[in-house]
Amino acid sequence: MMEKFELAAKELLSRRVAGMKAPRLAENVRPASIEDALQIQAAMTQQRSDAIGGWKCLLPISEQQMIVAPIFSDTVKRLSDTEKQSAECFMMADNDCVRIEPEIAFVLSQDLPASDVGYDESQINDAIGSCHMALELMQSRFADDSGAEFFERLADGLVNQGLFLGPQIDRAKAFAASQIEIDVIQGETTKSFAGHHPNGDPVAPIYWLINFMSRRGVSFKAGQAIITGSYCGIVEVAFDKEILICYQGLGEYRVTFKAE
Repeated sequence: MMEKFELAAKELLSRRVAGMKAPRLAENVRPASIEDALQIQAAMTQQRSDAIGGWKCLLPISEQQMIVAPIFSDTVKRLSDTEKQSAECFMMADNDCVRIEPEIAFVLSQDLPASDVGYDESQINDAIGSCHMALELMQSRFADDSGAEFFERLADGLVNQGLFLGPQIDRAKAFAASQIEIDVIQGETTKSFAGHHPNGDPVAPIYWLINFMSRRGVSFKAGQAIITGSYCGIVEVAFDKEILICYQGLGEYRVTFKAE
């Protein structure tokens, strides 16, 4: 069985290239359950040379639909101190454009080792060191007509190709950000959103994630960034043209995406 997971992981990792739109996995390595998908994710992590740089998550939709995936550290981009409020970010195109999801990232400042008993909310809150405006970088790697089902997409990281960490924001406001008015401005085009967190509470998915994965033997490390859902779904913008991202009452920054 482990060989099946390792083969699936190797195949999915090989698809993380620009422009890749692949058919569904071969039946002999295709995940058939949540557990299969999580085992493939773990095998992908073991096969990469980098560590886990973060996680994406939401509260489970159902017993058969869990939103959880590692984000690899080589794919986490940051607004550096020298860039201040403007940055360049390299990413892979998806359908010839940039696809991003505006989110908030919660960055751990303490390790949370794997634990059979898990952690209470206050322990997890204490481990969160900073909060940031963030963009999940998206790439759909299955062809639209592939017929790939949820377990395959979960194994592949649910369209994630990376994460961009923007400016730090006020912690209390981040924890309470159930709604955010968001503007994405590129040239003369402004896309405005009355953003709503998909779970209402942007921190609740972190409590679930850490306890669920911790009991599976996963340790969380200081510096890992956790995102918990987009406030306005996927936003498509162009390469090579500066974008202004505004979160009303929280902050703003500029970023230009470059194609890898």
